[in-house]
Amino acid sequence: MENITNTYFDERITIIPDVCNGQPTIRGKRITVQTILEFLSAGENHQEILRQYPSLDNEDIYACLKFATRLMASKYVVEITA
Repeated sequence: MENITNTYFDERITIIPDVCNGQPTIRGKRITVQTILEFLSAGENHQEILRQYPSLDNEDIYACLKFATRLMASKYVVEITA
């Protein structure tokens, strides 16, 4: 199977099928966008996230927020099943 990489936001957010089960990650690292968003939603500040993930920088965190914002701008269909 061909390994296709999709990149977004200045190549900071990547989707690689073989990395983290295809979840969006930061620059192909095994740090998912979801992980960073969960830290932010728990009230962690940028400095604490960067301390825990020293290979990241502030622009990576902002790219996660931009990516999530772009996803929320999409149209969704909710199917209700019994």
